[in-house]
Amino acid sequence: MLRALYSFVFRLALPFVLLQLWWSGRGSAGLHGNWRERLGWVSPAPVPVVWVHAVSVGETIAAAPLVNALLQRHPGCRILMTAMTATGSARARALFGDRVQYAYSPYDTPGAVSRFLDRVRPAALVIMETELWPNMVGLTEERGIPVVLVNARLSERSARGYRRIAGLVHPMVAQLAWIAAQGADDARRFRAIGASPERVSVTGSIKFDVVVDQRLRAAALRLRAQLGESRPVWIAASTHDGEDEQILVAHRQVLQHQPDALLMLVPRHPERFDAVAQRVQSQGFTLTRRSAGSIAAAQVYLGDTMGELLLLYGAADIAFVAGSLIQRGGHNPLEPAAWGLPVLAGPHVFNFEAIYAALDEAGGLVAVQGAESLASAVLALFANAEQRRLTGACASALIEANRGPLQAVLEGLAQHLPVLSDNPRT
Repeated sequence: MLRALYSFVFRLALPFVLLQLWWSGRGSAGLHGNWRERLGWVSPAPVPVVWVHAVSVGETIAAAPLVNALLQRHPGCRILMTAMTATGSARARALFGDRVQYAYSPYDTPGAVSRFLDRVRPAALVIMETELWPNMVGLTEERGIPVVLVNARLSERSARGYRRIAGLVHPMVAQLAWIAAQGADDARRFRAIGASPERVSVTGSIKFDVVVDQRLRAAALRLRAQLGESRPVWIAASTHDGEDEQILVAHRQVLQHQPDALLMLVPRHPERFDAVAQRVQSQGFTLTRRSAGSIAAAQVYLGDTMGELLLLYGAADIAFVAGSLIQRGGHNPLEPAAWGLPVLAGPHVFNFEAIYAALDEAGGLVAVQGAESLASAVLALFANAEQRRLTGACASALIEANRGPLQAVLEGLAQHLPVLSDNPRT
């Protein structure tokens, strides 16, 4: 009954949602296919696929080791990646190229989801982290297609929100064939909102299985040589509106003590690239944009390309992970940790609370509160190479100590998804 009411309300809101989609994407050549896909009018799949849904950039990056492993272990497996955002879709294409298929996920109305399922004919649905939609889960499971939630996380804040709509959430969560939770607290919260205890496992976060290969290391060394090997370089990654100003204030203070310091500034969303560039220049900083191709001497290097954040981390000495100076909940700190960088973050990290707590306990995290403490932390680490090395080594050690969740997830998928249980390549 509540799902029917939810669907009715969603249908009423759909014209406004489409209007917002048109407004935000006006002028885009791909807009027509975009809205059609969101209503379920996707290209038919010639064979059944494993549908992997990752809402945006963070979930897509988290899905990368899993998708790569599935392609290697099951060479006959066709994978369809869906995302809700243009940035998530672009990141997926940058990561996987032509090895997988792509589409925007359908809006969560019965008609759109049903059309999508009719055309795609998925053999399984793998949802990354917490992207749960009642019709997506319900209509897929009701067709006998198993639905699993991988790398699942559920903060106490989100759990409280779900409990307010328990009548809608409880039956949806109960339909999941398996939940691979990142931590024990996540698993407990999922059980509390309706998941069957026997269907919940604690596998850890597959984000710990991030790989920095030799090709990427070589590319990072080349970039660092272009930027200046002797320059102090720090990166502010995945920034949001409301953070760039604080970061630039911090960088101005850094430059007072380290005049040759370079800030690599990487906005989270590509639609903000131009606005951030204008802000940097309006405040008197010299600017180089990565998309320009050439490297000129500058105080700020704008990372305005897609799919290169892991590379940019490799060319820095210190990493500030954004989304944490404002109440966005923070972003994944494990990528800079994999490079052995000291990780700095603000107070708002509830999206990754367990990972940040572990990083703090390991000695790889420096907590900051705002522009002044960010500048002080950056300057202190620039001034003390041994402390910088030690903090980065602690961050890297946390990664190495926690590798392995990917294998547990792959084994669990083989048990719960029949399409993946036959003849895997080892």
